Amino acid sequence: MEMMFYAERKDLAHTVQKTFDRLDTNIAGGNMSIKVLGQDGRTYILITPTFMSETYYAELDPAQILVVDAQTREKVDGVGDITREINMHFEAYNTHPGIRCVYHSHAKESMFWATSGLDMPNVTEATRELGQIRVLPYAPATSKALADIVRDNLEKIGDKAMENVFLLNSHGILITATSLHIAARIMETLEWNARIAYQQAIFIKLGLLDTFKSCGQDADKPLPPQDIFPIPLPEEPLKSQAQPFPEKIQRPEKEMIPDITLGK
Repeated sequence: MEMMFYAERKDLAHTVQKTFDRLDTNIAGGNMSIKVLGQDGRTYILITPTFMSETYYAELDPAQILVVDAQTREKVDGVGDITREINMHFEAYNTHPGIRCVYHSHAKESMFWATSGLDMPNVTEATRELGQIRVLPYAPATSKALADIVRDNLEKIGDKAMENVFLLNSHGILITATSLHIAARIMETLEWNARIAYQQAIFIKLGLLDTFKSCGQDADKPLPPQDIFPIPLPEEPLKSQAQPFPEKIQRPEKEMIPDITLGK
């Protein structure tokens, strides 16, 4: 019998491992989920189990990706226990139907800004489509208060919630996106931005910069819409197809070479 949502669970397990290996989260935790529609017409949340990093070092089998009924919030398949952070995931999904992935991590460069309680300056071209990178007010990890803060702030930004990042004060990063791989891209580019913004902050302190810079101007100045690269939406991968050669190909006539074989 085939495993429920096998392809999606395999992909999520693989992505989680890459996230851990690339230091986009740490052994203290993080959790990731995607929303899928079953053939039965019901909505399900596929989510990593509790202690995915502490116990398993993010080396998860597809069977360890839990299947949770979005209506009853009960586990219907999967080996392991539901993370206590799932309330934050549900609150995020409930704010906008376009959110199909909730990605929470403890990425080290971005954690500097989160633990400082500072909005992260947005300085790289690859992150400009995210707009302001805000830090949310503090609430304890796994608490209802934190889930409520996430919900309230996602509701305020409307459609932007479909591709967005919030810093969770002293806790980590929360990305909402239309797909798992877009969320992974946001996390990776956010980490580069976090480090570069930190280095610019040092140059500002040294007097080598007057303010944060981005795309040839001050970072706090908005760019024209045409100069912001949108996050690409996932599509079916392009495949090659056979292309016949023309029936008649005009080739240049070969130059006649004298036959100088010995004895001829």
